[in-house]
Amino acid sequence: MSCDYLSLAAPGVRTLQPYQPGKPESELRREFGLDHIVKLASNENPLGPSPRALVAVREALSDLARYPDGNGFELKAALSTKLGVSMAALTLGNGSNDVLELVARAFLTPEHEAVYSEHAFAVYPIVTQAVGAGARVAKANPPDHAMPYGHDPAAILASINDRTRVVFVANPNNPTGTWLKTAELLGLLEAIPEQVIVVVDEAYVEYVEAGMDCSSALNWLDRFPNLVVTRTFSKAYGLAGLRVGYAVSHPQIADLLNRVRQPFNVNSLALVAAAAALDDIDHLQRGQAVNRAGMAQLQAACRQWGLNWLPSAGNFLCVEMGRSGREIFMELLKRGVIVRPVDNYGLPRYLRISIGTEAENARLIEALHDVLHN
Repeated sequence: MSCDYLSLAAPGVRTLQPYQPGKPESELRREFGLDHIVKLASNENPLGPSPRALVAVREALSDLARYPDGNGFELKAALSTKLGVSMAALTLGNGSNDVLELVARAFLTPEHEAVYSEHAFAVYPIVTQAVGAGARVAKANPPDHAMPYGHDPAAILASINDRTRVVFVANPNNPTGTWLKTAELLGLLEAIPEQVIVVVDEAYVEYVEAGMDCSSALNWLDRFPNLVVTRTFSKAYGLAGLRVGYAVSHPQIADLLNRVRQPFNVNSLALVAAAAALDDIDHLQRGQAVNRAGMAQLQAACRQWGLNWLPSAGNFLCVEMGRSGREIFMELLKRGVIVRPVDNYGLPRYLRISIGTEAENARLIEALHDVLHN
C-alpha cells in the first residue's frame, strides 16, 4: 500500500481507540470449544424482551421491504404519554450511544471541549475525540468515599471553562454503578452555565431502587433548558439486539439533534418492539425483581469470600478482586463464563459482573470460587 491513509484521516480519528464490546459467546465457543456458556459481560436483561415486543416484531416482519417511519411517530407518541413530555422534546437513536454521538456532532467542534468524569462510560471520550473536540476529565471520588470512583460534582464544575460546550454525566454510572444523590445532581445542574449542554445519561435508571436517593433528571427538564436526558431500551427492556434509545430535551435542542440524525436511524422492528415494551409493566417489574435477587445472590458470595464491591444502582456489580481483574477474566473464560474486565476504565483490579438469572449467577459463583480458591 503506497498511500498512508492514516495521514488522511481527521485528526481526532487517527488516535481514536474503538469501543471494545463484551466478548461474544460465539467467539468463546471457537476459542475453547465450549458448549455451555454464561455471558454476564454486557449488562443485558437475562429475561430477554417483553413477550409483547416479540409479538410486535413478528407482526412487522412482512413490512421489511418498506423503510421505517423516519420520524418514529408511534414510539414518540408512546414515550410522550409515558414520560409526560412533548413529542417535540424527543430524539430517537440507534441505541442511546447514537444519541450521545448526535450531541457531540451538534454541539462540539475543535474549538470546544467536553467534560466527563474519570471511570465514566467509554463512549463519551470516543464521540468527543471523533469530532476533534478537546476533553477535560474530572477527577472521580477517592476509593474511601461513600461512592468510590463515582462522579465528584465539585471536580466536574472545576473542569468547566469558557471552551466547555458539553458535560456528560452518567447517573447511575457505568462501569462503577455509583450514582449522584438527588441534591448533588440538582446542585450540579444549577451551577453549570446555561450555555453548556448537560447530558445526563440514564441508561440504567429503571434499575434504581426506592430509597437509593437517585432521582431522574427528567424531573427538572422545565427548569434547565440546557439539559438532555438520554435513555435506552437495551437494558431493562431487553432490546439490546435491536438498538433503540432516545433523548429528552428542550424542543430547540431536539430540533438540532434531529438535524444531524441519520434518516431512518431506528429500524422498523426496533420501533414497534420499543413501543410494545413500554406497555408491558409486568415484564419490566419481573426483570427488576430478578435483578434485586441476583444482586443479593452475588453480594452474598462476595461477602463470604471477603471481596469488596462498589455501590450499584444498575444491573451489574463492580467487584474488587484483590489482583488483576483481567487475569481472573481470562480464567473465567476457560470455565465458560464471560464477565467484563475494566482496566480500560482505570480500574485494573475490578471486574464488572452483570446480574443474570439465578442459575447463571450460580454458575458464575461456582466458577469464580474455583478461580479464587484453587
